[in-house]
Amino acid sequence: MSSPSPVARSTDPKVILVTGASSGIGLQTALDLLKQGHIVYGCARRIERMEPIRAAGGHVLALDVSDDDSMCDAVDELLYSEGRIDVLINNAGFATYGAVEDISMDTARHQIEVNILGPARMTQLVLPQMRKQKSGRIINISSIGGTIHTPLGAWYHGTKFFVEGFTNAMRLEVEDKGIFMVLIAPGFIDTGFSGVLAKELDRNEKAPAYKPLYDALRHTNATPGSPPSVISKVISRAISDVKPKTVYRAGKYSKLLYLLRRTLPHRMFDGMMLSMLK
Repeated sequence: MSSPSPVARSTDPKVILVTGASSGIGLQTALDLLKQGHIVYGCARRIERMEPIRAAGGHVLALDVSDDDSMCDAVDELLYSEGRIDVLINNAGFATYGAVEDISMDTARHQIEVNILGPARMTQLVLPQMRKQKSGRIINISSIGGTIHTPLGAWYHGTKFFVEGFTNAMRLEVEDKGIFMVLIAPGFIDTGFSGVLAKELDRNEKAPAYKPLYDALRHTNATPGSPPSVISKVISRAISDVKPKTVYRAGKYSKLLYLLRRTLPHRMFDGMMLSMLK
């Protein structure tokens, strides 16, 4: 029996824009792609946090994915300098945690602006050039949170479920134009999320009715996750594979939790999630 054929890969340098490149997965990805010889533009609100990208030979641009002018300026500057864009990596995002009743509409709108409207608008902005080239890749970083659900995470999970649906629907619109839509779904990754979660819970807790859930989530021991490099490697594969997969799952528990959610009835999965807080 013959062994399966290796996946065809391209090693040509690409012009790549990475949002949310000031820390975690975005920063690691930008640095790894530079080592591979690509032309990388790291984008984030905090320019000073992207100095390692500049030092490694990359470019850095100020970008706020909740500001339309900022997004337009970043894409225009890249296209003016390079004349093309081969890969957009929509990585910028954050998690709002708290009971839906406790979260203000201003906070909810900001979550939606960053996690939903940001990547959607960045996608709109690069599509005309990619269509002109008849090639391109848009890689959307979702989360296992786009498949499973956890207590007090309704706003966050809702945005990640959107990213999955958006990516799948977009694939039907643009793949015949030479543009691949790819979803990356990380599991538990060490990006400082537990510290952010604690601050979110303290900031948002209001209604006494949800205190048991807040307290339980605070005292849940944070499970060490995979390093960001695990996701960076998967992103590199999504760029170099001649025909990328539609979804890449990687990182701690990413495949296990996906399987459990797709296998178990909703109420059984709910019970499992709640039992983990006890």
